[in-house]
Amino acid sequence: MDYRKLGRTGLKVSSLCLGTMQWGWTADEKTAFALMDAFVESGGNFIDTADFYSRWLPGHMGGESEEIIGHWLKERKNRSNIILATKVRHPMGPGPNDQGLSRKHILEAIDASLRRLHTDYIDLYLMHAFDAETPIDETLRTLDDMQRAGKVRYVGASNYPAWRLVEALWKADIHHTIRFDLLEPHYNLVHREEFERDLKPICEQYQIGVTPYSPLANGFLTGKYSRNETPESARAGSIMKRYNNETSWKTLEAIQRIAKEMGSTPSAISLAWLLAQPVITAPIIGANSVAQLQQSLAALDITLTSAQLAQLDEVSNWQEA
Repeated sequence: MDYRKLGRTGLKVSSLCLGTMQWGWTADEKTAFALMDAFVESGGNFIDTADFYSRWLPGHMGGESEEIIGHWLKERKNRSNIILATKVRHPMGPGPNDQGLSRKHILEAIDASLRRLHTDYIDLYLMHAFDAETPIDETLRTLDDMQRAGKVRYVGASNYPAWRLVEALWKADIHHTIRFDLLEPHYNLVHREEFERDLKPICEQYQIGVTPYSPLANGFLTGKYSRNETPESARAGSIMKRYNNETSWKTLEAIQRIAKEMGSTPSAISLAWLLAQPVITAPIIGANSVAQLQQSLAALDITLTSAQLAQLDEVSNWQEA
């Protein structure tokens, strides 16, 4: 594992980030502990979660992933070695103020996250999505106060359109508040346009760290689906509907050819392509087993040639689609 500077900051994070959306959902606490242990043993120090995980499940209130991480941090006594990211924005209750990026909700949400995580600070506090009903000034001033109080150290955004991100940077500059130093976008070899067209130039210009989620396109880039396959579940059907196009299939086929040439896997090649992009800090990887985690960690040992990178860039380039 190597370590990369997070954007313009002095913070060093592992070049792969462990995503924990599955904790309390498809991975129980015992499995989650094993995965976090294996990730740390490999040299990883960067873990990503959100207060909303996994509120979408019947009987879940949200915060389940944070609670599992908190139990692990308390048991392992390794908080100072971990760079921990969590998020705020989505509904955490039935009330009108139980969501969003207002001062009221953020102040209540951060204290709830801190309790669940058994810690007194968050390394990276992310806005899970923009809130059109709350002025960005209000959000930034609240985050600035939380940094001064020692509750958060850096802040960032996820799922922000380019103009919202620029607005946030501008307001932070003119009001002299904390600014976003991390962007968490949806980005992979078969989902390039949204990030590369508008967000990438902003991140490069303003030295914002980038930790893309869904780097394997919800499993599409692992090679588990085929052109003529009939989806067996609603989730598989949704994935196939999104990526069932000629550019995606040609991209996957190119990935599979390179994987075969290198004695590797499509997952590792797809992650290696992201790791080779200068703007990327750390792709967020998920896993439901240590074996799956190891497949992603294998990307760290792969260096794609300039010819291979050009091949992948050409076949997946949205500008030529």
